[in-house]
Amino acid sequence: MRLRSLHDREILRLALPALGALAAEPLYVLADTAIVGHLGRPQIAALGLAGTVLAGAFTIFNFLTYGTTAVVARASGAGREEDAARLAAQALWASLGIGFVLLVGCEIVAAPLLSGLGGHGRSGHLALVYFRIAAIGLPAALVALAGQGYLRGVSNLRRPLEIVVVANAVNLVLEVLFVYGFHWGIAGSAAGTAIAQAGMGVAFVAELLRPHAPSRRPSWREMRPMVRVGRQIFVRTAALYASFLVAASVLARMGDAEIGAHQIAYELFIFLALILDALAISGQVIVGRMLGAGDADGAHAAATRMIWWSVAIGAAFAAILAPLSHALPAAFTSDPRVLHQAALLWPFLAAMQPLGGAVFALDGILIGAGDTRYLMWSMLAASAVFITLAALALALGWGVIGVWAALDILIAARLALLWPRFARRRWAVVGWD
Repeated sequence: MRLRSLHDREILRLALPALGALAAEPLYVLADTAIVGHLGRPQIAALGLAGTVLAGAFTIFNFLTYGTTAVVARASGAGREEDAARLAAQALWASLGIGFVLLVGCEIVAAPLLSGLGGHGRSGHLALVYFRIAAIGLPAALVALAGQGYLRGVSNLRRPLEIVVVANAVNLVLEVLFVYGFHWGIAGSAAGTAIAQAGMGVAFVAELLRPHAPSRRPSWREMRPMVRVGRQIFVRTAALYASFLVAASVLARMGDAEIGAHQIAYELFIFLALILDALAISGQVIVGRMLGAGDADGAHAAATRMIWWSVAIGAAFAAILAPLSHALPAAFTSDPRVLHQAALLWPFLAAMQPLGGAVFALDGILIGAGDTRYLMWSMLAASAVFITLAALALALGWGVIGVWAALDILIAARLALLWPRFARRRWAVVGWD
């Protein structure tokens, strides 16, 4: 019981500030939407298109956080503080390099990309304006991802929370000033975002350069472990993102009511996933640190405790959601057809929660252990199963039930692939090298 209580305290100590930092992102998007939404329909449509693309790029490159956390936590657990400090500098160089390449690429393809995604007329022009200005903040945003990864790796989750909260407050003030004070319209919203991200990036640069290191020069040899882990997490994240993109595409072909119901359920899934993601982050840190210190048994015990925490929270979410199949969707829409479709998919959204709890925890554990190659291939296999079932749902007219049943199977397939890996402890490789 005492061992459990020690693990519980450590999990909560890491998960609570991680949850705060994760929650800042949707609140930031919500503030952007509220400010731009009052400018008019073309402006909110432009934000919806450009903001979705930028958010997708940000999500796919979150390997800069996870890859950095995994290698730094292991070095920190092994007592290799100078190695952790050198890794901080290498994370900075990697994020800056990727960020500037991404910025140049976004500026080059902005017009054809947004046009290909349906941007046209005034809203298409405004989407291009927003995209090109907001993209300037991408290098700083990627530095922030790397900075959060390093600070998580050394078990400092309070500092990222402080920086992110201040950046979001500055963003809100700047957007109100630029949009309503200077009357810059949607360009003001994009400028406020870019400036706030730049300030956040500077704060994380200071944190990445704070620890003493013999050398901070770029080194491919020292960067390689982060790049290897990051590359595999990138593929895993892209496959998961593609699965939900396929789900939306299939449902859009079925009808407006189906895609509308899916949007409600998907946003609720993302919101509830924040808490499970916070537990997964604590898993990355604790497992990486313990394996670095040579304590495979302690890592397994803490990981098991995290899985049960995540499943219990997921089960609580399911119990809360189950009776709200009519009441909760009505808070988002009054359209009877959308409400009907939402009621059809609702049992699958509820059933997904405990399964997702286990999968989120296992994700964090394997990332912390550096077992990302297996994580990548298992995600690709599960995504292939889902895409096949989603295509059948469209071809055979299974409707929203078919697509959401396939999403449940996606999560269940991931659990079926990850659990044996965890149970056999092949991930529990100790040491720093």
